[in-house]
Amino acid sequence: MIPAIGLLIGVLLGLFLHPTVPLWLQPYLPIAVVAALDAVFGAFRSVLDGIFNDRIFVISFLSNVLVAAVIVFLGDQLGVGSQMSTGVVVVLTMRIFANVAAIRRHLLKA
Repeated sequence: MIPAIGLLIGVLLGLFLHPTVPLWLQPYLPIAVVAALDAVFGAFRSVLDGIFNDRIFVISFLSNVLVAAVIVFLGDQLGVGSQMSTGVVVVLTMRIFANVAAIRRHLLKA
């Protein structure tokens, strides 16, 4: 219940305060969001499988975001930032779809 309340408060604060993202951080934000979504869907899958661990979730969440941002940063430094961003998004999206498929199989028994 606490995470749901925190999410609601965060969404409301974002809607009312209209935070701005610094220009240097803008290329990394979409990648961080996709990486965070991967961790959230993985956590939901592990809850349904009965193996959820909050420490693993927090570590997975933070490491996914950090590793994705570092990969995109290195791509920017090498001059292939957009290709690296695309690669990271494709890999994380495949993982998200795999987790959603597992969640669907668990919930719908199909």
